[in-house]
This record gives sequence, structure tokens and C-alpha cells, in this order.
Amino acid sequence: MIVNDTMSYYLLSLQTFYIDIYLALIIRLVKQKMNPIIIIPARLAATRLPNKPLLEIHNKPMILHVCDRALEAGIGRVVVAAGDQEIYDVVHDAGIEVVLTPADLPSGSDRVFYALSKIDPKKKHSCVINLQGDLPTIDPVLISSVLSPLKREYIDISTLVAVIKDKTEINNPNVVKVIMSPDDSYENTGRALYFTRATAPWGEGSLLHHIGLYAYQRDALEQFIKLPPSTLEKREKLEQLRALEYGMRIEVTVVDTVPLGVDTASDLEKARFMLVETL
Repeated sequence: MIVNDTMSYYLLSLQTFYIDIYLALIIRLVKQKMNPIIIIPARLAATRLPNKPLLEIHNKPMILHVCDRALEAGIGRVVVAAGDQEIYDVVHDAGIEVVLTPADLPSGSDRVFYALSKIDPKKKHSCVINLQGDLPTIDPVLISSVLSPLKREYIDISTLVAVIKDKTEINNPNVVKVIMSPDDSYENTGRALYFTRATAPWGEGSLLHHIGLYAYQRDALEQFIKLPPSTLEKREKLEQLRALEYGMRIEVTVVDTVPLGVDTASDLEKARFMLVETL
């Protein structure tokens, strides 16, 4: 009896081992097929927190913490699209790949595409993650989560949301809400129908807090930055509405947490406190 139990345990362990290997190989093959790249746009001209990317968190500039989170995601190549020479120098000296972008580019998306075109003119990278340079505490799992929907090639852009739990966010115009049509074929995902600063949708049910992390099919990013600003984009001051107005599909994945975006001195102190535990 003991022999049989031991053998059963051994076979179960062996089966689990081979399943883990199989899943790891599948993930590796998907990444190879997609060949993703993470590009982090960063510039110094922030009105509420000047020189934000270079502000230090435990003796390291914030932009390098963001690079660490990107590398920890284990997705692939990590590049900074630097809008200023000072950022370029700091990132370059840290041994991280960086491209100096023109100062007059209108948005982070434009900086991402400029850097991508410079470092990958042969288009080896088929999809790109736009990771904001003010997310030093982001969970690397979230970076992986935003990439996953692009395995479905008909999806142009992917982004993240979290269910609003803090009631103060419900009527806060700085907390962008997403109206999403759930996709029954895929768990915790759905098609974005609209993004708004208003409290929406109406009626009973959860509200979704948009997280400004995007993954693009490469062709979709190129198409997006060539489009003129749309009517609703200008009204809501939300760049992603341009994609929806021109018929692009944005897929949304629901995650558990909203990463801390560092926009104020108070946010910076919170980030310092959160990261001290990792040192």
C-alpha cells in the first residue's frame, strides 16, 4: 500500500513537472512569435512635478526604477525614448538601451514610435508596450497582462482597468472610466466602447478605472500616430479616443490593482515608502 501511494505521488509530481515545462514552452513560443518590445517614453517637462524622471528614489532616478520593473517582466527588449539629453545620459550610463527623441513630438505615443523606428527599421518587433516613465512601483505582472490580448491579431491595442473600490474616484475627472463590453470567450477581458472623465456607465454595477498602460500591434501604432486628433479626443482630452473614433479595436483586461502614478511630491514619497521594502 505504501509502495502504491509513493508511486502515485511520484507519477503525479512527474506529471506536474512536465505540465510546467509544456506551459513554459508555450509561453516562450508565443513571445517569440510576437517578439514584443517595451518602450518607456520620458521627458522632463512635467508641470506638477518638474524633472520627474530624474527624481531620486533611494539614490536611483525614477526612470531607472521603471526600467527595472520592465526588465523584471521578462518580456523582451527594454528601451527608453528620452525626450531630453539629461534623461538620455542617465539611462545610457546605466547600460540600458535609449533613444534621444525630438523635443517637439506631441505625445508619448509619438516618442515610442520614433524610438521603435530608429532601433528596429526592419520591423522585427511585431508588437510594442508603451510603459509610462512615472510607474516605478508597477507590478511586472501587469506589464505581462497588457500584452496577452495581442495574441489575437484582430485586436489593435490592449490596455488595463481595475474595478473602482475607492468612492472618491467615482466622480473624480482625473480618474478615467472605461465602458467595456465583456468578451464571453476570454476571462476578464472585453472590448472598450468608450473612455470618459465622466461617471459612466449609468445604473447599477461596477465602474472601471483605466490604467494608462498600452500594448500595440506595430502596424496599429503606426496607423494611430498618423491619424489627426479626433473630436472626442479633444473634448475629453483623452488620446485613446482617437483610436476608437477611427474604428480601431481596443481590448481591455481587468486586473486587481491600479499602479501608483507619480504626479506629485506626495506620490513620490509614497513610491519611496513602497520601494524601501524591496531593497
